[in-house]
Amino acid sequence: MDPIRNPFVPGAGTPPPELTGREALLDRARITLARTKLSRFSKSFIAVGLRGVGKTVLLSRIKELAKELDYRICSIEAHDQKPLADLLVPHLRRTLLELDRLGALDERVKRGLRVLKSFMSALTIKLGDAELRLDIDGETGSADSGDIEADLPDLLVAIGRAAASRKTAIVLLIDEIQYLSEKDMSALIMGLHQIAQERLPLVMIGAGLPQVVGLTGRSKSYAERLFDFPRVNALDPPDAKLALTEPARQEQVIFSEGALDRIVSLTQGYPYFVQEWGYHSWNYANHSPITAGDVDGASPAAFRALDESFFRVRLDRLTPRERDYLRAMAELGGGPHRSGDVAALLGIAVTSAAPLRAGLINKGMIYSPAHGDTAFTVPLFDEFMRRIVPDPPARARRTATRE
Repeated sequence: MDPIRNPFVPGAGTPPPELTGREALLDRARITLARTKLSRFSKSFIAVGLRGVGKTVLLSRIKELAKELDYRICSIEAHDQKPLADLLVPHLRRTLLELDRLGALDERVKRGLRVLKSFMSALTIKLGDAELRLDIDGETGSADSGDIEADLPDLLVAIGRAAASRKTAIVLLIDEIQYLSEKDMSALIMGLHQIAQERLPLVMIGAGLPQVVGLTGRSKSYAERLFDFPRVNALDPPDAKLALTEPARQEQVIFSEGALDRIVSLTQGYPYFVQEWGYHSWNYANHSPITAGDVDGASPAAFRALDESFFRVRLDRLTPRERDYLRAMAELGGGPHRSGDVAALLGIAVTSAAPLRAGLINKGMIYSPAHGDTAFTVPLFDEFMRRIVPDPPARARRTATRE
């Protein structure tokens, strides 16, 4: 069929043609945003799920909801190479300058700018190689200690007050939030705690891998009173099928029931994979309806595309020993697995495997669903590892020794 008319869009963070199975979470976001704008407390929340479940797509849709409510939006993606302050400041600066231009001189807005200047100066915030400029004197004694846990709460409160004075609201959208350091997460939680106490119109909505739940708990014990952690899982079969049939229907194409069942089985309902198989099945098929045979014929291309992009980009960040650890996990299956079992398959002590495990957790490749357990954050990664590395590390070493 015509690849130009192909409605499916596999890609990182790319909105699917039909966003299904997420209505409850989007309704929750809509209520949270509406209540916050009225200065009525509503818990911030962090959507938690594995790679490929569409967390980034959800944040993009929540961003659209915030725009409809005339929010000021600070949208960032956390990563392990940059502290939270460096990521936030350019957006907070832009937001405050926008508030400043909204109307007549307002002391709370001006104070917000002064506190931001103090914050920037104390932490020497820079944008690239050029220092961010803010032509205003800082406010002595506010957000100027150089300690993020003391200063960020002061700054967020000042910005929340500025938004309230302009009868508007601010949302912090933070993707990949699990990459924040414990100190940065602690500062953010403390700031949101003070925001909630004053009922200011500022809220945070984030998304991250499952380990973010433990990160917030370690950062501040009262985090559970400020955050909820709604799970974003694979799509139920009816929703996965709707994600295929509705875009195809708009192009006057149908999937046979057998094709739908086959795709749901192959993808396990993970939205990224559903888009991948929908895309390749469409291109493989000669005409409508798309059949189970078309899906099977398209599967090698779908696996190849995943291996070369979705999976490979994550594998390339790892050291050889970290790859060995993941291959040992893959030999045990999809998981979760006991850490001792992985170490035994590697032929090393648990204490020797612990740094590898910690490094992989920090890189977002695995997480610990329970004490001593380890599981992949990337669905179907065990199958990928078995495809590209046929022999697990221990077996490969034994073979090399015999030879």
